[in-house]
Amino acid sequence: MKIGLQIPNFTWPGGPAAIASTLKDIVQTADDAGFASIWVMDHFFQIGGPDRVMLGPAEDEMLEGYSTLNYIAALTQKAKLGTMVTGVIYRQPGLLIKTVTTLDVLSGGRAYFGVGAAWFEREALGLGVPYPPISERFERLEETLQIALQMWSETIAPFNGKYYHLNETLNHPQSLQRPHPPILIGGSGEKKTLRLVAQYADACNLFAWGGPEAIQAKLDVLKQHCDTLGRDYNTIEKTTLSTANLSPSGQTPAEIIAQCQALAKIGVQHVIFNMPNTQDITPLETFAKEIIPAVTAF
Repeated sequence: MKIGLQIPNFTWPGGPAAIASTLKDIVQTADDAGFASIWVMDHFFQIGGPDRVMLGPAEDEMLEGYSTLNYIAALTQKAKLGTMVTGVIYRQPGLLIKTVTTLDVLSGGRAYFGVGAAWFEREALGLGVPYPPISERFERLEETLQIALQMWSETIAPFNGKYYHLNETLNHPQSLQRPHPPILIGGSGEKKTLRLVAQYADACNLFAWGGPEAIQAKLDVLKQHCDTLGRDYNTIEKTTLSTANLSPSGQTPAEIIAQCQALAKIGVQHVIFNMPNTQDITPLETFAKEIIPAVTAF
């Protein structure tokens, strides 16, 4: 099993002037600690709310995702890098694939293409981005996946979809990872999201807060879609996202190891954690010494 780190919060001591140095300390420690991946959100406002207590109000600091990943790429050597996950409505698909390709090239072949249908209406409308109904967002997501696969292929040709029209899918330099950076689709919708995973993606990401039984149910649906489409279910990387709280009042390393073991038993291969106190560095060091070595064998 692999362990990843998501960094969803940039409201740290020292304010905006200290963000760059704090982020540097976090990602270099995580890279040295053996985290397999580092992720940031593709949001422009913080996503506070009753179910996201640790993240805070919309006014909290939030960095643009791909600029941040390119900064992280220059500071790290081993961890793969991605957004958890890009909202498909925020960028034209051709430019988005060029952006992910650039990250892959400059990081030495370490990019994931994390993508989803988008959900945060407030930030979209706040920044002047059209926010169509969910059915259209999923149609745009599917066209974006088709464009991605065409741009990362040897085919340079027009693409004419319902929403997107590209005269030529030229993408040079190509990604270092071939045939392309792994495509990860975030979300657990059974009819649309998991069908898109089965048809187009190399990885899925599911929230782990429902526990192993809930995740198993979603994976069973994914397998059904794979069977229908003739896709080998075992070729899809199963990832989860949850929170690890290693503060004195939070979890113990043993509890996190047990959580990972339970997920491994149902086929999860890559567990991604965010942490409310990542900037303290100590939680990352605990992962390095106690948790990552223990779960590697799962």
